[in-house]
Amino acid sequence: MKLFRALALLLVVTGLSGCGYNAIQRQDEGVKAAWSEVINQYQRRSDLVPNLVNTVKGYAQHEEKVLIEVTQARAKVGTMQLSPDALNDPQKLQEFQAAQGQLSSALSRLMVVSENYPQLKADGLFQNLQAQLEGTENRITVARNRYVKAVEEYNVLIRSFPNNLTAKIFGYHVKPNFTVENEKAISTAPTVDFGATPAPAQAPAPAGTH
Repeated sequence: MKLFRALALLLVVTGLSGCGYNAIQRQDEGVKAAWSEVINQYQRRSDLVPNLVNTVKGYAQHEEKVLIEVTQARAKVGTMQLSPDALNDPQKLQEFQAAQGQLSSALSRLMVVSENYPQLKADGLFQNLQAQLEGTENRITVARNRYVKAVEEYNVLIRSFPNNLTAKIFGYHVKPNFTVENEKAISTAPTVDFGATPAPAQAPAPAGTH
């Protein structure tokens, strides 16, 4: 009886290999590999934050609120670890994305503050961090785009007949994907520009004039 069952299972598996099992497995591994690259690039950005904060602090110590926001956002990102095995959980992916978004926003505010300190912008270490952060933001965008595409291809594959039957038998499920607030958010890197010159403030109107 056991031998019969083993042979029957072998025949089923052999038959399912022609119904997309191998392709599903390849796509699933492709999604995991793409996710690993996303994590690598986000980690690269996170690693830049301490040096960036310390450099800014040296020239703008009284900008405590912004510096604390960046530090706290970075700490929160560190607690939002999402392994490839947890990618099927939409809530966890959303929480991860939200934490990364908070860090992006905090860094953007820090960049605005830096414009008020010409000596900071002229600092060699700061300029080096600028180049690294700009490059990392671009790599994050590329990695996210690749992950989005990998998930889309995987989801289309396991929804197609007869692959959907194979996916159901072996427990493959549709994976959630990154969400964006607008169409450009996923394809355009966040602007990180340390070199822009702030617009000069307008002089106050003389008293008594209208």
